[in-house]
Amino acid sequence: METTLRGVGVSHGVAIGEVRHMGTAVLEPPAKQIPAEEAEREQQRARQAVEAVAADLTARGNLAGGEAQAVLEAQALMAQDPELMADVDRRVAVGSSAERAVYDAFAAYRELLANAGEYLAGRVADLDDVRNRIVARLLGVPMPGVPDSDEPYVLVARDLAPADTALLDPTLVLGFVTEEGGPTSHSAILARALGVPAVVALPGAGEIAEGTLIAVDGSSGEIFVDPTEERRAALEAAAAERKATLAAATGPGATADGHRVPLLANIGGPADVPAAVEAGAEGVGLFRTEFLFLDDSKNAPSEEKQVEAYRQVLEAFPEGRVVVRVLDAGADKPLDFLTPGDEPNPALGVRGLRTLLDHPEVLRTQLTALAKAAEGQPVHLEVMAPMVADRADAKAFADACREAGLRAKYGAMVEIPSAALRARSVLQEVEFLSLGTNDLAQYTFAADRQVGAVSRLQDPWQPALLDLVALSAEAARAEGKSCGVCGEAASDPLLACVLTGLGVTSLSMGAASIPYVRAQLAKFTLAQCERAAAAARASDSADEARRAAQAVLSGE
Repeated sequence: METTLRGVGVSHGVAIGEVRHMGTAVLEPPAKQIPAEEAEREQQRARQAVEAVAADLTARGNLAGGEAQAVLEAQALMAQDPELMADVDRRVAVGSSAERAVYDAFAAYRELLANAGEYLAGRVADLDDVRNRIVARLLGVPMPGVPDSDEPYVLVARDLAPADTALLDPTLVLGFVTEEGGPTSHSAILARALGVPAVVALPGAGEIAEGTLIAVDGSSGEIFVDPTEERRAALEAAAAERKATLAAATGPGATADGHRVPLLANIGGPADVPAAVEAGAEGVGLFRTEFLFLDDSKNAPSEEKQVEAYRQVLEAFPEGRVVVRVLDAGADKPLDFLTPGDEPNPALGVRGLRTLLDHPEVLRTQLTALAKAAEGQPVHLEVMAPMVADRADAKAFADACREAGLRAKYGAMVEIPSAALRARSVLQEVEFLSLGTNDLAQYTFAADRQVGAVSRLQDPWQPALLDLVALSAEAARAEGKSCGVCGEAASDPLLACVLTGLGVTSLSMGAASIPYVRAQLAKFTLAQCERAAAAARASDSADEARRAAQAVLSGE
């Protein structure tokens, strides 16, 4: 008998197939004492396993490219953390085996993260994955991960580690469902990049029996267990209709009455450019530059290396618009040479622009590299700072850009509620705003974007978040300047219409979402989008806001 479950849809599309569960986690190694004369050999075994796992994660990142590469390289650095390795050595020295020492050292570090505030607690799943891979190598057992199968399937897991998600084969993995995660978790972002339908934060997902036929609707977040023939036919028909609509929608982003809304791509580096171009992106709305800095957590990349990488992206969009975010280090992206290691809550500490202002030489080198990369290029370069709190921050960034001789528009990301509340003040110093809805939601609702238990508050349909978007857009309009959205909220086609109605002037998203948003915008006039936005803001919950906007646009 068909039953319906509901989670959070994070990647569009429909997948119908049999369930395969993620491989089980590594078993806890036995706590056995080793003779003192074996300690050095065990320490060497542990180091070799750590280096092998770090190398594997880095290799997976190189294969995957883009955002996945940055995530996996961060995991590799986690595996090689000097303090962790020192703890492993200490435990082996007093009699633990290599695998038990790794297990216990990671457990202690795990507890520290879990108690260090919600932002760092969200890194626990990544840490567990690194531990499991090291222990599996030491025990000589298969790595936990994606199951082997010759037939296509729907993957079900408690959560998906970035190392698994990054290299999913879309020809075999029809879609995936997880018990944990949220709309802006690493798994969700990578699913959208892959174009794989996905639903996260689904309680009880792990209880669906292996081999059960399920249908996954990545747009609505619904899971149909043992779907009827009628249900399957309806979902497949809807998917076919959606595909045809996508194929018919081409050209620049615009509403039905011709109001232009440029559709831009979020990228993590040159490897993401081909997909953005193929999707018809009109430029780049968020170029995350962290990937360059994750190669070596102890040293900043040279100016020459940065120039080469930036030029590759700028050359791909002649006459287009490329918005570069300067280094956003700190919190879940620590760099040894920049970020303090003793902050009680790094998400609320020195991160983003705050870090760069504390290390002006790093900012100066990056801005100089961008200036050199843009020389002779017809591209419209714009550069923005992350974590701008007020006018003083905006002025400090604009001054740094001018001192570096950068010929570009200078902008500020709105990720902190204070920047939205005082947007007109911020715009006295910069030429545009870009709303990072993922972090803006996190800081507005005190809800970590990686924690599934608070995904309700990470929903970009929350009316309070829409209010802050509206405030920012109204301020930009009053100042005659632009206000885009580069957070994952822009990848929701229905929400894209609402954001347009709120006055947002451009939308930037993962390349795979661009065709969906383009097709949806083309169905409605600007006036309809404005009415939908007003209805959403008049609601008292995210679900009500979504339903209210849908009702307006469907004519109900």
